[in-house]
Amino acid sequence: MAAEQDWNENNRKVIDEFRRTGGKGSGGRGPLLLLTTRGAKSGLERVNPLMYSTDGDRFVVLASKGGAAAHPDWYHNLVAHPEVIVEVGAERFSARATTAQGEERARLFNQHAAAMPYFAGFQKKTKRQIPVIILEQIR
Repeated sequence: MAAEQDWNENNRKVIDEFRRTGGKGSGGRGPLLLLTTRGAKSGLERVNPLMYSTDGDRFVVLASKGGAAAHPDWYHNLVAHPEVIVEVGAERFSARATTAQGEERARLFNQHAAAMPYFAGFQKKTKRQIPVIILEQIR
């Protein structure tokens, strides 16, 4: 439980810095966005800082959880409630989240991991296939 509390506290600090600086700074690991989901069970809003890549005008995030055996809670939330809020830089917008499949999943995962190689390491750490999520702005 202490590790989860430390993780949650770290995320709060990242979220606060992101909002205070207008989305500048990611700790040097890659571009950062904030993803707001609605809890699958609770219905409460949850905000998570995530590294992202782009595919045209779409944003791509991976439900890696650092290579843990289980998917992150935010992934279950967006499967249950695919309409999400995305914050990138100073921009905030509604988006629809979908999980990439097949060849598209492979292409997007490889593109993401090429930009941020530690994601390939996360996949090697786990037996589960890390979901690749596409976030498309609702216009």
